[in-house]
Amino acid sequence: ILAIAADDSYSFADVEKLGSIQPAEETRDYLEYHIEQILALPYVDIEAIRAKDFHVAIDCVNSTGGIALPRLLKALGVNQITELYTSPDGRFPHNPEPLPEHLTEIAQTVVKRKCDVGLVVDPDVDRLALVCENGQLFGEEYTLVAVADYVLSVTGGGNTVSNLSSTRALRDITQKHGGTYAASAVGEVNVVALMKETKAVIGGEGNGGVILPELHYGRDALVGIAIFLTLLAKSNKLCSILRAGYPDYVISKNKIELTPSTDVDAILEAIQQKYSNFPISTVDGVKIDFEREWVHLRRSNTEPIIRIYAEGEQEHTAHTLAAKIIDDIKTVLSGN
Repeated sequence: ILAIAADDSYSFADVEKLGSIQPAEETRDYLEYHIEQILALPYVDIEAIRAKDFHVAIDCVNSTGGIALPRLLKALGVNQITELYTSPDGRFPHNPEPLPEHLTEIAQTVVKRKCDVGLVVDPDVDRLALVCENGQLFGEEYTLVAVADYVLSVTGGGNTVSNLSSTRALRDITQKHGGTYAASAVGEVNVVALMKETKAVIGGEGNGGVILPELHYGRDALVGIAIFLTLLAKSNKLCSILRAGYPDYVISKNKIELTPSTDVDAILEAIQQKYSNFPISTVDGVKIDFEREWVHLRRSNTEPIIRIYAEGEQEHTAHTLAAKIIDDIKTVLSGN
């Protein structure tokens, strides 16, 4: 396949001329196989989940999650399932990215139907967002934090990895369990590479992507669901109470648009010099770690834009830090 791609020795068929797939005499249900592998993990307790008799709402945006989530939940002993958009016809009922502004319907459904938790996945089921019983979002950044917390409690500690733009809460949780946290450049492939290098027991990204090497080196919402429901069952807490137990950080995401002729590298270098007294990473752009906040500046590879991510312990501190860095960039641009 790689050789064909390298040589561009392929042709595209018109949609009217696509062929068909004939199953072999002996076929394997690979979704069932995948679910079996998840259920066999030491971090998944089917009996604990079944005993809680959870009522779970799911939003699968009419994609593959509509096939996978009901089967996984039933295998986990969840019999009360309120389904939203589980017809895998590809007709997205709303923007499929599991961001807060797109999850109002399931949040309302969770409260109305008195569900214990809501589960939201993106079309390829590698990102997981959670909705608490009171309709409040668990926070996409905190999917990995909660799952990692439980995994590390079972393993007795270990190393973790997320990317530079993910919440500091994973570092806090890792250190609580006696492990070491490391941050990679943005991108799943970079997270995985650093996970292998540091022998991390779990990692992922702040977009709800959980990577458990014991299963495979890829983001997987299904394993995230199984471990989170185990954590929720064994904690004997409401989802909202469980969330309140984690360090509470807020990320502010911004960008500053530049002209095509702007020397972005010079801007990043100037910001790096201005804050040279603080710990700085240049693995991917410039990330500056302050005592209680951090800010990460990344250039776009396709547009004259610098993306600015800032995290603080409160919303206004994150926004204030981002605004301060934007003002610094404007000062550099003005030559003052």
